[in-house]
Amino acid sequence: MAICRTIPAMPHRVAVLALDGVLPLDLGIPARVFNEACEPDGTRLYSVTTCSLGGRPVRTHEDFRIVVDHDESALETADTVVIATQEPSRELLATGELPDDVAAALHRIGPQARIVSLCTSAFLLAAAGLLDGRRATTHWALCDAMARLFPKVEVDPNVLFVDNGRILTSAGGAAGIDLCLHLVRRDHGAAVASAAARRCVVAPWREGGQAQFIEHPVPPDTDRSTSATRQWALDRLAEPLTLEDLARHANMSVRTFTRRFRNEVGTSPLKWLAQRRLEHARLLLETTDLPVSRIATACGFGDPVALRKHFSAYLGMSPLAYRRAHNAPAATRG
Repeated sequence: MAICRTIPAMPHRVAVLALDGVLPLDLGIPARVFNEACEPDGTRLYSVTTCSLGGRPVRTHEDFRIVVDHDESALETADTVVIATQEPSRELLATGELPDDVAAALHRIGPQARIVSLCTSAFLLAAAGLLDGRRATTHWALCDAMARLFPKVEVDPNVLFVDNGRILTSAGGAAGIDLCLHLVRRDHGAAVASAAARRCVVAPWREGGQAQFIEHPVPPDTDRSTSATRQWALDRLAEPLTLEDLARHANMSVRTFTRRFRNEVGTSPLKWLAQRRLEHARLLLETTDLPVSRIATACGFGDPVALRKHFSAYLGMSPLAYRRAHNAPAATRG
């Protein structure tokens, strides 16, 4: 329920562009967050307008359409333009080019307007050349595709959002909330952003980035030469395995084993082993109440200090923070 009531004569104008394929949940994020940012007297600090190409109904990613009241001319006078999440089309993923009507709409954005993409809408900004030479992010599952399609963009798969000043991009799903709260914080300070977050019943700031959500499946066993050693290592994660141990098990020299392992898996043996240990630690933090010291030992890190170091380097957060975010309370477990 919105607490902010009155709208001043000149609020910060936010235009949200909804295109075909928009995700309904993500479309509602900007209005939900910005409409909760207000002065102590209840005066709203933002006005939010949703628009579509030609003001036409928008076909969503789900099984319904959305009717909006404004066309893309709203982009011309907006202080901030938000492009709501929409699945990149097959044509865009194949060619890296925008449909003519979408390109024309983006050209209507004022030169001083702030431009924000939610999740995979970063593909639209990249295709328009707006992210060339800039750091950006999108949903982790499509970061590799975006990097291949737009090599001039520095794609960061680990963060919740990237702020380049005028142009901002967010990761998938709820990261759009994080980015909108960041904008409120940037515009009006932490107190206003925290109050808006409380009214939305979300955290004003989340630890870590989207790296904590990325899936890293174990490469499947094949008849190639290191698969048996990979399984052997997975069965002994608690042991202090060395590169020499792995090569000895595979009955190869260290040099040959390292070369073949990298050709098969795409990374070095020790990096692969560290990632598997980290994933096992994440599983234990999510599903058990074991102390961090026990988890560190069980996963082969040796001590909690080493475990914290790896969590900080790969996930941007501590093991305890990860547990708080991902471990369901005992009363809610099935």
